[in-house]
Amino acid sequence: MNKYGRSAGLALALTAAMMGHAQCGRWQQWIEVDLSVDLDVRTHRFTGTERLVYHNQSPDTLDELWFHLYFNAFRPGSEMDLRSRSIADPDPRVGARIAALAPHEQGELRCTSGSQDGRAVTLEHLGTAMRLVPAAPILPGSRTTIELAFTGQVPVQIRRSGRDNAEGIAYSMTQWYPKVAAYDDRGWHAGPYVAREFYGEWGDHVLRITIDSAYTVAATGVLQDPEAIGHGYAAPDPLRAGRSARNTWVFRADSVHDVAWAADPDYVQRTAQVPGGPLLRCFFQDDPALRPVWEQLPAYMVRSFQFMSERYGPYPWPVYSFVQGGDGGMEYPMLTLITGKRSLGSLVGVSVHESVHSWYYGVLASDEGHHPWMDEGFTEYAGSKVMQHLFGGDKDPHAGAYEAYRMLQQLPENEPMTVHADHFRTNRAYGITAYSKGEMVLHQLGSVIGERTVDQGLRRLYDRCRFRHPRPVDVERSMEQVSGVELDWYFDQWLNTTRELDLAVDSVAPEGDHTVVVLRRVGEMLSPVDLRVTDRDGRATHVHVPLSLMRGAKPAGSEAYPFTVAEPWPWPEQVFRVPVAVPFDRLAGVQLLTAGRMADMDATNDGWAPPPVPPEEGKRKRQR
Repeated sequence: MNKYGRSAGLALALTAAMMGHAQCGRWQQWIEVDLSVDLDVRTHRFTGTERLVYHNQSPDTLDELWFHLYFNAFRPGSEMDLRSRSIADPDPRVGARIAALAPHEQGELRCTSGSQDGRAVTLEHLGTAMRLVPAAPILPGSRTTIELAFTGQVPVQIRRSGRDNAEGIAYSMTQWYPKVAAYDDRGWHAGPYVAREFYGEWGDHVLRITIDSAYTVAATGVLQDPEAIGHGYAAPDPLRAGRSARNTWVFRADSVHDVAWAADPDYVQRTAQVPGGPLLRCFFQDDPALRPVWEQLPAYMVRSFQFMSERYGPYPWPVYSFVQGGDGGMEYPMLTLITGKRSLGSLVGVSVHESVHSWYYGVLASDEGHHPWMDEGFTEYAGSKVMQHLFGGDKDPHAGAYEAYRMLQQLPENEPMTVHADHFRTNRAYGITAYSKGEMVLHQLGSVIGERTVDQGLRRLYDRCRFRHPRPVDVERSMEQVSGVELDWYFDQWLNTTRELDLAVDSVAPEGDHTVVVLRRVGEMLSPVDLRVTDRDGRATHVHVPLSLMRGAKPAGSEAYPFTVAEPWPWPEQVFRVPVAVPFDRLAGVQLLTAGRMADMDATNDGWAPPPVPPEEGKRKRQR
C-alpha cells in the first residue's frame, strides 16, 4: 500500500513550497473521520455519530464549516427534484420520481447535535447542505475536533443511493453521512446536490456499520476483524462468528475522500489478487443467471489493474470491490456500485470504466464541479485503451469520442467545457462534453505532441499530483514538461470556446525542383498539422507543421513513423506555404493526417491528388 497519511501530505506540501514547485503545490485540508452508523432494516432508518478532526492547512481563519447532506435531495421540492422537472432532458432514472415519493420512501439526513472540542456549535440545515458555526474560529495551521450526532432515512433507490433497487439489492449506501465540504483557495464547495459528481477532502477514515447479521456488507476500506464476521471475508472463527443477531462491521480506509457501502442478504463473493497490487473482491447476488458472467469478471479486472498501474501509475490502496448495486455504475474510493444483470462485455466495460476512475476520481480527485472532464474524459481515454488491451481488435478505441463531439457541435445547447457541471443547459450536452469531448481533447493532443508523449504526460501528472487535487493548469504543465512545447493556446481554445477546427489543403504547386503545399485554416480553431506526401513509387514523406505558439515542435520519436519538421505556421496567418522535398511531377498525393487524430470538421478538403492523365497523353509518354 502506498499510504499517504497526514505526515506524508504535510511533508509533500512543505517540500513543494520550499522548492517553489508550482505544479500541484497548493495547500489543501486534511481530515480524520470516525463514523458509526446503526441501520434498522425494518424501518430503513439509521442513527449515527461522526467524529471529525479537521486540520486547517489553509492560510485562512475559518469561522464556519460546511457539510453535505446528500440524502435530502430525495425529498419533494429539493433542488434535485426541481432541476429534474425543469431541465429539457431529465435523467429518466429521476424524472418526476422524487416529487412522487411518499414520506416513508423519502431520503432524510439531519444532524441532531454538534460540538467543537466539547463546546456546543450552531447548526443550520439548508437542504443538501449544512452550515456549522464553530464555538471558536479555526486558525491557520490548527486542528479542531467536531462531533456530530445524526439521523436519517434511506430513500427508495432513485439515483445512486437508496434501498430496494430494480435488481433487488437491499441497500446502496452512498452519499449517506454528513460529509465535510471541500475548502480551497476558491472557498467552500458546498453547492446543492443535483446528481452530478463530487469533490472532497482526503483523510483517514474508520467506518463502523451495525446491521442485522444476515446481511453481507461491502464497503470502502479494509475489514478489520474478518474472522469475527465471516461472510466470505475469511473463514469464520466458530467461537466468535454467528453468535449475534446483529453484526458491527469495522472498515479502515486511509487517504480517501469518501466512504460508501452496500448490504444485501444474498451477496456472495469472488476474489482475485492482482500481482503486486490490490485484492479484488466481487459481490453479487447468488443467482444462477448472474453467476456464469460474474465469475469471469475477476480475471478481466486483474489484467485491467495491471495495465493501468504499469502505464498510468500504481493503484495505491490494498483492496478494490466490484459490488452489484446502484442504478448503473458509480465510482467511490476502493469500490464501485454497478448493476449486475449484464452480458460479459457490458459487465467488463462498466467495471473497467468505474475502476479506472480510481486513478482520476480517486487519486487525483479534481474539482468535478468545475472540471468534470478531468475525471470523466481522462477515464474514458484510459478506459478505451484498457478495453482494447482486454479484447484486442484494430478498431480505433477513441473513434466514438470524435463522433459524439461532432454531434455536440451541431447542438444549439453546446457550451464550453468551463461551464460548471451543475449548470449545463441539458444533460445531453453535459454528458458529451465531460465524457466524449474530454476524451477527444486528450487524445487529440497526441496530434500536437505525439500520443506516446500524452501517456507520458498523464503518468507525470499522476506522479506529481496524486492526492493533490490538480487543475487544468497542472494538466497543461505536465504535458508541456514532457513535450518541451507550450500548450496554453491548446487548452485555452478547447476549454473556453466552442470554436471549430477545419484545416485544408488549399493548393499544391511546383516550385523549382520541389513542391509547395499551401494550407488554409478554414475554421477558427488554431492547430499544428501533419502532412503525408506520397510519391508515385508509394514512398511516404511525413512533415510536421508546428504552430508558432508552440515555441517548438512535436518531439522526435513521438510518432510511429519518422517525420521532418517544417517552419512554424504563424498563428495570425490563415494561409501558410509548406515546401516539400518531392518533385511535383513525382507526386501521387498529399493528405492531412486528421482522420482519427483530430476533430477536423470537414474531411473533404484534407487531401490533394494530381489530376488523372488523359489516356492519349499517357500512351504517348509510354511510347517515348
